[in-house]
Amino acid sequence: MPKGLDSRIRTVGVVGAGQMGSGIAHVAAISGFDVRLVDIEERALERSLAVIGRNMDRQLRRGLFDEAAKADALARIDAGTDYAGFGDCDIVIEAATENEAVKREVFKALLPHLAEGAIVASNTSSISITRLASTTDRPERFIGLHFMNPVPMMSLVELIRGIATGDNTFEDVKEFAVSLGKTPVAAEDFPAFIVNRILLPMINEAVYTLYEGVGSVDAIDTGMRLGANHPMGPLELADFIGLDTCLAVMQVLYDGLADSKYRPCPLLVKYVEAGWIGRKAGRGFYDYSGDHPIPTR
Repeated sequence: MPKGLDSRIRTVGVVGAGQMGSGIAHVAAISGFDVRLVDIEERALERSLAVIGRNMDRQLRRGLFDEAAKADALARIDAGTDYAGFGDCDIVIEAATENEAVKREVFKALLPHLAEGAIVASNTSSISITRLASTTDRPERFIGLHFMNPVPMMSLVELIRGIATGDNTFEDVKEFAVSLGKTPVAAEDFPAFIVNRILLPMINEAVYTLYEGVGSVDAIDTGMRLGANHPMGPLELADFIGLDTCLAVMQVLYDGLADSKYRPCPLLVKYVEAGWIGRKAGRGFYDYSGDHPIPTR
């Protein structure tokens, strides 16, 4: 595994112990960084550490590292609920839910605890980096660092500069991303950046295809797996991402670009309103309560 010791960044903070935050903490720890993982809920931290341990076990079985490396990595993760734990961090990555108001509250609570030179990065998948940076005391040391899900498996990260992001910040974070074994690509600060600007409208169109009765869930996903050689059908992928996140990104695209082609499908809205938001809720376009996922339409 790559080691992060050549990077100016040595200690990494992560806000949010959900799927993305856990993955970021995982790759940072296994790459040699000390990690401060903070969440407002103790239970979320317990779940996160258990998930990180299981995912490291999978990598261990694949021969990516040995038991000693796993033990060292887990020992480098310091989990807690107090933002004061970020005081020695060189970078803190916000991985809260894809909601701008929530992220603003995170930054408000976070900033008083940071060292003067610390970089703040947001893992947002769609929200303006310039706008988020403007709510902080360090827009020149604020950047978008968008990891792909699942973080331990996906090699890409998007680096998004806000209008005020400094050159040194960009270069330090680019070096940090490489030290995690990731391939960084630079994206301009437009709604949803590169990957989600392309991916989420495709998913939304798949939901429209279901909504209009063109095909069933199974037919749509099978069609795209076998007809376009996608590893996962778009509706299955939507469940994996989280339908709430898919809807949030589509709303950012629709509001930010004012183009009707980005209008969220009403069926996507309905599923989110019902709480059927995918795998994490046990139900979305598939029902995950049994041994095998069953289409819900």
